[in-house]
Amino acid sequence: MLTTLSIRNVVLIEALDLDFSAGLGVLTGETGAGKSILLDALGLVLGDRADSGLVRAGEDQASVTATFEFARLPDPLRAALVEAEVDLEPGEPLILKRRVRADGGSKAFVNDQPVGVALLRELAPALVELHGQHDDRGLVNPRGHRVLLDRYAGGDIAGVEAAWREWRAAEDALAAARAALDQASADRDLLLAHLAELTALAPVEGEEEELAGARADMQKGERLSGDLAELQHLWAGSDSALATLRAAARRLDRIAGEHPLLAEALAALDCAVIEAAEAEDRLTRAAEALSHDPAQLDRIETRLFDLRAAARKHHCTVDDLPRVARELRAQLDAIEGGEAGLAELEDTARAAGTAYRALAEALSAKRREAAGRLDAAVAAELAPLKLDAAKFRTSVTALPEERWGPAGSEAVEFLISTNPGADFAPLAKIASGGELSRFILALKVALAEQGGAATVIFDEIDRGVGGAVASAIGERLARLASGGQLLAVTHSPQVAARGSQHYMIAKSSEGTVTRTSVVLLDQAGRQEEIARMLSGAEVTAEARAQADRLLEGA
Repeated sequence: MLTTLSIRNVVLIEALDLDFSAGLGVLTGETGAGKSILLDALGLVLGDRADSGLVRAGEDQASVTATFEFARLPDPLRAALVEAEVDLEPGEPLILKRRVRADGGSKAFVNDQPVGVALLRELAPALVELHGQHDDRGLVNPRGHRVLLDRYAGGDIAGVEAAWREWRAAEDALAAARAALDQASADRDLLLAHLAELTALAPVEGEEEELAGARADMQKGERLSGDLAELQHLWAGSDSALATLRAAARRLDRIAGEHPLLAEALAALDCAVIEAAEAEDRLTRAAEALSHDPAQLDRIETRLFDLRAAARKHHCTVDDLPRVARELRAQLDAIEGGEAGLAELEDTARAAGTAYRALAEALSAKRREAAGRLDAAVAAELAPLKLDAAKFRTSVTALPEERWGPAGSEAVEFLISTNPGADFAPLAKIASGGELSRFILALKVALAEQGGAATVIFDEIDRGVGGAVASAIGERLARLASGGQLLAVTHSPQVAARGSQHYMIAKSSEGTVTRTSVVLLDQAGRQEEIARMLSGAEVTAEARAQADRLLEGA
């Protein structure tokens, strides 16, 4: 609940520090005293748009700080704070702060940690629920009606949400599998053609390098064939250089013993013959290695060109062709086995859809039963609030399947009819400001046990009514506040008398300076303020006596 509110330099408020407690707190004061400024300040710290017009004249900036304390931090607040990485220890108060500069810029803080204003707006619904003359949020907004009815009904919302997520996941997996299978099936003929080409080609990893090397050697042999033939001719035949060396060696051998120099000459000649023989052998082997068969060269080149053309077609290297062939085979196998996998996914999606429908139907039954109970509970509150001609109805409307979601299969909206025979319509479109506030009060009383924001504020809910109706409003506000915290801005003495805390808002002027102040009244102060509300500008003894009776009867 809201425990403190500190305001600095907001319009007519120079400095204000207020303490609040549980129960019903009432705020009273003359018209124009500044009650709206107080609500605007609270709205600012809850994420409303920053307006430089809120900054008090002559000041550089305005600030508002609100402190909330909880016996147990509500789950939505905890989740939002965790996501925003704001630390909050158990039992620690939640402190929101907003600063607005005169140039319109603003900053937001949660427990002294800078945050975006969006976080304040996210936290606001769980902190403060405001109902006023022009309320377009809270119970008036149809987007929140289903949540309120579900709390009242006690349905298995979590189960429906989980079943919805499971169903959606199964349907998404099925759709993805179908799309993949359709695409693969459309490509089947192309896959078969590509696989047939690669199967016929039968590429082998490393083959390109081997073929390219053989082709290069053959091309060298073709280029060197003339030189090799001429060299072989020089070494072949009886008149070749090698034959001449051998003949000279034989002749020298016969006379080498005649002189040492002849023996040395023979040794040198023998070496020359040996080296020449080795040269001849190498020439022969080189000729064999570089020999080329034009037909074989053509076959190698054709194979090499075919492999490279296939690699270009598949945007890969020649060595990757075997892998591409395996992948094509796998894709075809997936197409062949895809229908079996698709059937399994269809069974899973069908089962998930059936489970969701069952839970959604059970939730729908609970909603419709609870709607009847809620309608009766609200109807019982209307007559005492001078709305006896009006009717309230909770509309539970089935949605087409394409609009089903994690919240179930129907839409929920609170409708009213303010006159006999008039059509039912949304709250905000039918009721006047005062009627709307009283409808909301009746609905809040009916939903009293279903929780909501930590602090509820009613702004002039008693406008235009008095007497018994004002007493009925005050009694219901006090009843609502008994389980939490409720603040009411009121002009009704019957409502003011019901408060456990009474704040008086007043405006004063000193020369050209005007200020708004708020005072927590003691018992004597309450008597005087309620007497003023009863009698007007001049407080009479009779008004004070009537104020005492109201306070005693509260």
